[in-house]
Amino acid sequence: MGVKLSSRDILVGIKEYLLMTFGMFCYAFGWQMCVLPAGGMGGGAAGLATLINAVLSSVFPGSEVIADFFTIGNLIFVINCILLILGVMIVGWKFGIKTLYCILMMSIMFNLVSMMPADTMVKMVMGVDSWRILLVALGAASCGVGIAVSFMQGGSTGGTDIVAMIINKFRTVSYGKVLLMTDCGILIGSLFLTTTVNMVPSDYDGAAELIKAVGISPLSPEAFARMIYGFMMIAVIGYTVDFVQSGNQQSNQIMIFCKDYEAMAEMIKVKANRGATLIDAMGSYSMTPSKAVMVVCRKRDTSMILKLVREQDPDAFLTVGSVMGVYGQGFDALNKL
Repeated sequence: MGVKLSSRDILVGIKEYLLMTFGMFCYAFGWQMCVLPAGGMGGGAAGLATLINAVLSSVFPGSEVIADFFTIGNLIFVINCILLILGVMIVGWKFGIKTLYCILMMSIMFNLVSMMPADTMVKMVMGVDSWRILLVALGAASCGVGIAVSFMQGGSTGGTDIVAMIINKFRTVSYGKVLLMTDCGILIGSLFLTTTVNMVPSDYDGAAELIKAVGISPLSPEAFARMIYGFMMIAVIGYTVDFVQSGNQQSNQIMIFCKDYEAMAEMIKVKANRGATLIDAMGSYSMTPSKAVMVVCRKRDTSMILKLVREQDPDAFLTVGSVMGVYGQGFDALNKL
């Protein structure tokens, strides 16, 4: 029997693919309009493609073939296709249609965004002190939003994800370590290459042409600056992805230790309109059995609960910890997982 799709399922699917398309646009915009004009560099497939494009442009200056066919978008597509083939050969077919869609859309968006004036964002921040750092941070945040939006819809940008799957076929290594190793390799490798990148020189004198081709020599101050920008970009992307993905799910877990735990739990139920859990506990100093009151709440409700606890028992001992996601009655539905 064939699977019947309701109109709601179709609309949800359309929404997911539109959001993934938007995410890939944010990623491409951050790279092309912010990071590259500031002379920055990053990791992943986009970083490797940028490095290859810069090297080819330096080896074959003025080549129309390089300008037309070996664009960053096309190189990203080629790199991801090679990784996909290796992934299928080594770990089997474990890539969803959404991953393939994101890989294709990333390449398309890079080529589309490259048609925009390269000085679009530069003109907006030129008057700000340390504007190049600001531009790299803005580009990294845009990339992070794009990655997070795609992840939340079940998509993936390929690149490091595929490398991690291949490595984990032979040895268990966390995704974070794979990301760090590959990105560091790309950034450190860029130190030893003579490349030409489109960047705004620091001694910009107000000439009409904002974006100029600047040669970066191996181990030069410009090369080190570009590498530092790359590490900063990796950090900002990681933070942005975590922030966007957990933004709607951030909650706090409050542990309350007090003498009259039953009255405390009742007060939380009545005044805060929240449930509480009593957990067996024993102080190591007094060796007196007791119970701890555990409350899980949204971050916006934490301050209110703490004030109520203080009013109920000023001598209560509390701990507050962040919780990435809470699912079940009163929180996010389990079907969102």
